[in-house]
Amino acid sequence: MVKRALIHVDYTNDFVAEDGKLTCGEPGQVIEEQVIAITKQFVASEDFIVFAIDKHEEADRYHPEAELFPPHNIAGSKGRELYGELQALYKQVENKAHVYYMDKTRYSAFAGTDLELKLRERGIEELHIIGVCTDICVLHTAVDAYNKGFKIVIHKDAVASFNQAGHDWALGHFANTLGAKVV
Repeated sequence: MVKRALIHVDYTNDFVAEDGKLTCGEPGQVIEEQVIAITKQFVASEDFIVFAIDKHEEADRYHPEAELFPPHNIAGSKGRELYGELQALYKQVENKAHVYYMDKTRYSAFAGTDLELKLRERGIEELHIIGVCTDICVLHTAVDAYNKGFKIVIHKDAVASFNQAGHDWALGHFANTLGAKVV
């Protein structure tokens, strides 16, 4: 049986809530039910679950995103908390051995983190990726996963972006260029 992991990418208030600092708004909000359902499936099966969450420091002028986007997901802010019901669900499972919360400071959950090590030590072969934004952090995480030899599953009803054209392009790219299964 293939060992799998669920990778949550940036499903936070700043990326999803109506008043988020860099929100995809309604597209991110309408996937909440699917995000919760998929997470509950992985909790029940005790497959590895990773919360790969963007973290920035206040007024970090050296971060490459400082020129591209407004400040978002600032350490200690309400904006960095998981969005909606996901925050409560995470609180229920945060101390379980198969749940891992990690900070990331770049688009990809693999860049500058120990994610690959955590996956390899558990023998994970297949990554299920959900969250936001489809054409930025989800995309860069999937590209790195592909380059590292992982099988990829993208849950199209559990990813969203503030750019519909970019979202649609990324879904095609996952399937046609990365060989991902888009379900």
